[in-house]
Amino acid sequence: MRNFISDRARIIPPSGIRKFFDLVLSMDDVISLGVGEPDYVTPWKICEAGIYAIEQGFTSYTSNKGIESLRISLSRYLQTEYNLMYESDSQMIITAGVSEALDIAIRAVINPGDEVLVTDPIYVSYPPCVTLSGGKAIPVPCDEKNQFKLLSETLIEKVTPKTKALIMNFPNNPSGAVMEKSDLKGIADIVTDHDLLLISDEVYSDLTYSGKHVPAATIGDLWERTITLNGFSKSYAMTGWRIGYLCAPDEICEAALKIHQYVMLCAPIMGQMAANEALKSGNEDKEEMVREYRMRRNLFVEGLNRIGLPCHVPEGAFYAFPSVKETGLSDTDFAEQLLKESRVAVVPGSVFGEKGKDHIRCAYAVSREDLAESLRRIESFIEGLK
Repeated sequence: MRNFISDRARIIPPSGIRKFFDLVLSMDDVISLGVGEPDYVTPWKICEAGIYAIEQGFTSYTSNKGIESLRISLSRYLQTEYNLMYESDSQMIITAGVSEALDIAIRAVINPGDEVLVTDPIYVSYPPCVTLSGGKAIPVPCDEKNQFKLLSETLIEKVTPKTKALIMNFPNNPSGAVMEKSDLKGIADIVTDHDLLLISDEVYSDLTYSGKHVPAATIGDLWERTITLNGFSKSYAMTGWRIGYLCAPDEICEAALKIHQYVMLCAPIMGQMAANEALKSGNEDKEEMVREYRMRRNLFVEGLNRIGLPCHVPEGAFYAFPSVKETGLSDTDFAEQLLKESRVAVVPGSVFGEKGKDHIRCAYAVSREDLAESLRRIESFIEGLK
C-alpha cells in the first residue's frame, strides 16, 4: 500500500508542549507550569453574556467576518486603547482563536519557496504553519544577553531576495520579552526598505508590566504592510472560547477571509457575544489579573535566581525563561527529570527554537502557593544533582 501521508505533514514535528502536557495528565501531585493558560475562570459577566446568547437562541452561523457588533466594538477599542485604526467592515476578521488567525494569515500571503523570517525563540506553531503553506521558515536569533529582543542588526543579516515576510510575537512566548517603540523603529525601517510583510502576533498585548504595549502597525509606515493578530484568550481568561481576530489592509484581509470561509466559516456565535461583553465590562477584571501576574512574576523570578537558575525579568506575558545550563543537564533532560522526580512540569526551551536551548519555560499563571511550592521542589531537585 502506498504511503498516504503528505510530505508536509510528515516533516512537521508534534508539539513539544503537548508531549509534556500529556505526561502531566497521567501523573498525580504535579504542579504544572507547562501550559500557557490563565488559572482564572472567565469573569462572570462575560460568561453570562455567552449563556444569555444560548438562552436567547443565538446558536447559528454568523457572517464569515464575525458579528457586526463585535467588530464595531473591537475597532473602537483598538483605536481608543492603542491608536490602531482598522475598519470594522473591511479590515477585520473574527477567528477561531489566534491560532486560526495565524494560519490563514500565512496561507493568504505565502507562496511555495518564499522565505519567512521567524524570531527565535518563538511559539511552536509558527514554523510548522510556514512549512504547511509551502514556505521556508528562517529563524532570526534573539539572544538572552539582549533580553530576547529582536535587534535590527540581527534581522538584516537574514534578509535575502527570497524573503517575503517577518513573523514576530511580542510580548513574547516563551521569553516574556517586550519590544518598545525605540526597538520597533529599526525593525520598521528594514521591513519597509526591503518591501517585506510583517505578521505581528500581539495576543499578550494587555499583559505588559512596564509601560504600555506598542502595536507594530503604529510605527512609521508599517500599517500598510502589517497583519495584526490578537485575541481574548489571555487578557480575559477566555482560552476555551476560541475567539481571536486578524486585522490587515483591505486586500490582505479579503484574501485571508476567503481561506477562513472554506476552512472555518465563522467563530462560535456565543463566544463572539461573550467577547463583545468583555470589551464592554471586562477591563476591571483584566487589570486585576495583570496586577496579580506582576506580583507572581516578581515572586517567582526572584526565587529562580535565588536557587541558582539565572532568569531575566520578563516584561510581558506570563512566562519565566530561566537558564538551566549551570546544572549540567540539557533543557530536555532537566524538564523530564524534574517532572518524574519532583512532580513539577515545565517545557524545555529547545522546543521553541535554537535560542531556547539550555532554558525552560515556566508559566507563572498559577497560584502564589503553587509557585512557592514549585520553587521548593525545584531547589530540592537541583540540590540532588550536586
